Amino acid sequence: MTVDTESTTGNPRTQALSDIGVSIWLDDLSRERLNSGSLARLIKTHHVVGVTTNPTIFETAVSSGEAYEQQLAQLAEQGADAEQAVFEITTSDVREACDVFAETYSATGGVDGRVSIEVDPRMARDADATIAEAKRLYQAVGRENVMIKIPATVEGIEAIAAVLAEGISVNVTLVFSLERYRAVINAFMLGLEKAHTDGLDISKIHSVASFFVSRVDSEVDKRLELAAEEGKPGTEKLKSKAAIANARLAHQIAAESFSSERWRLLAERGGRPQRLLLASTGTKDPSLSDTLYVTELAAAGVVNTMPEKTLQALADHGEVDGDTMTDTYVESNRVLDGISAAGISYRSVVETLEAEGLEKFDKSWEGLLSTIDEGLKRQR
Repeated sequence: MTVDTESTTGNPRTQALSDIGVSIWLDDLSRERLNSGSLARLIKTHHVVGVTTNPTIFETAVSSGEAYEQQLAQLAEQGADAEQAVFEITTSDVREACDVFAETYSATGGVDGRVSIEVDPRMARDADATIAEAKRLYQAVGRENVMIKIPATVEGIEAIAAVLAEGISVNVTLVFSLERYRAVINAFMLGLEKAHTDGLDISKIHSVASFFVSRVDSEVDKRLELAAEEGKPGTEKLKSKAAIANARLAHQIAAESFSSERWRLLAERGGRPQRLLLASTGTKDPSLSDTLYVTELAAAGVVNTMPEKTLQALADHGEVDGDTMTDTYVESNRVLDGISAAGISYRSVVETLEAEGLEKFDKSWEGLLSTIDEGLKRQR
C-alpha cells in the first residue's frame, strides 16, 4: 500500500516557508470549501494558519454552485432583503471558518488562526459608518479569532484606531504606499494606547496590515512601457521590480516602528506588534514565476495570504531560500529611485491603485447583492 506522506507530515515546501516564520493564510473562503473539508485539509497538509476574505471572494463563492441554497430558502422565508441576506451569509461562513481554526488560534496564543471579514466597501470613505459596521460584524460573528477588515483610506485610518480601541482585532486592507503604511502603524499604536487607557487587555488585540503587491507591478510596468516608447533609458531593467522593492521597504518601516521607544512602552503593557501581511501575491504577468511574491518576500513575522493557485504552486515547485527581505532595503530604494527617474510618479501609482481597489470591491459588492437578490426571489 502506498502511504500519502504529505497528508501525514505536510508539504515540505510550505513547511520550509513556515519554518522561516512566515504565516501562510489562504485568500479564499466559500461554503463549499467548508462543507467539503478542503479548508481543514489545507491546514494539515499546507500549513495554512488563517484565511482572508473580501467582497470579490464572496461574490464568486455565492454565484458558484448550490451550497447556499438552503440558507437562502430560510432567509427568504424570514422575509430578509438582499442586504440582510449578505450579512447573514458572509458572517455564517466566517463564523464556521473561525471554528475550523480554533485549535490554531489557541496553539499560537491568538497570533494565527485568524479569519478576516471586510466591512461594506461602500463605507470606505465614511469613518463613523465603518466603525459601526465593524462592531456589528464582530458581534455577529461572535468569535475571538475574527479580524475585521477596514480599507486604509484617509477616513479608514480614523476608523482603524477607533475599532482597535474597542478591543476588536483589525486587518487593515488596501495598503499600497509607504506613507500610508506609516499612518496605518500610527493608527494601530493610537488604538492600543486608547485601549490601554480605557483598561482593556491589549495583549488580546491583534492586527495585520495588508500591503498589496502584484497590482503595484501591473501599474508600474504599464507606465514603464510608455516611458520606453518615449525613449527613456533603463526602463527594461526595472520591469517587475517595483512591487518587491515596495514591499521590502514596508518591511523596513515595520522593523523600525516596532523597535521604537513608543512601541517598547506598549509592548511592556502586553501589546502585540501589528504584522505586515503581503496581499495580492498571485502573479498577474505570465512571464514571471508564479511563486515570485512568496519566495522573494519571506521573513520571520510576516503573513503571506495566497490564492489557492499560488499556494499550490508553492507546494509544487516553490524554492524557499531563507529570509529574502531583511538587508534588501538599499537596493529596494534604488529601484524606486530608478522608477522615479523614468518619470513615473509613485504617488500617482498608489493613488490610482487605491481608487481602483475600492471600485473593484464596490462592483463585487453590488454583484454579490444582485446574486443574493436573485437567489431570494428564486426561493419565494
